[in-house]
Amino acid sequence: MASEQRESIIFKTGVVGIVANVLLASFKAVVGLSVNSIAMVLDAVNNLSDVLSSVVTIVGTKIAGKKPDKKHPMGHGRVEYLSEMIVAAIILYAGATALIESVKKIIAPEQADYNKVSLAVIGIAIAVKIFLGLYVKKQGVRTNSELLKASGSDALFDALLSSAVLASAIIYIVTDISLEAYVSVLISGFIIKAGFTMIAGAVDEMLGHRVEGEIIRNIKGIVTQIDGVHGAYDIILHNYGPE
Repeated sequence: MASEQRESIIFKTGVVGIVANVLLASFKAVVGLSVNSIAMVLDAVNNLSDVLSSVVTIVGTKIAGKKPDKKHPMGHGRVEYLSEMIVAAIILYAGATALIESVKKIIAPEQADYNKVSLAVIGIAIAVKIFLGLYVKKQGVRTNSELLKASGSDALFDALLSSAVLASAIIYIVTDISLEAYVSVLISGFIIKAGFTMIAGAVDEMLGHRVEGEIIRNIKGIVTQIDGVHGAYDIILHNYGPE
């Protein structure tokens, strides 16, 4: 895939993510504040962090796609890994903030007042996040973008966490038992874990790691086609970016 085409696809996917998450965050924040649901408000904050992540993805990909120059003869591809780390830092901050607020609500609980509108908003958010996650992940595989793959997985995970919020709301309506502060702690924990996982992946790519499978077989195949070469061993790869 040509770098221009790859960059265009990532840009369009990022814009779709920004628009979808801004709309979701707005609806969740308004409804969450109106029914006094900390879980919904934290879910909205998580969507806002996804917006910032999409912006970083677009900017990082744009820089990474720059042509090699005198100072950077191997190109700027590694900027994508730095962008991954920035996105991970944003996710970690969102998770830590959410965790602090959730613990406060456990210590000093406030009852939510769920209604049909709030439940409908959560249900719609789940459907949108599933669609968005599958779409972004598919584009990540298509463009070989770890940033998009991570964003897609994060969106699918958000759908699962929103499902937990919906379940806690239904339990509260049916049994009058409020679990949302504890659900919020769970959401926070998963957000933090996702951030650390993303950082580990980016660091792994930047440090360099053992490569197996099709890439190695293809390189050996090319090398052994050269006259006089009888075998290829001890292959060392230097990673200058996804492309």
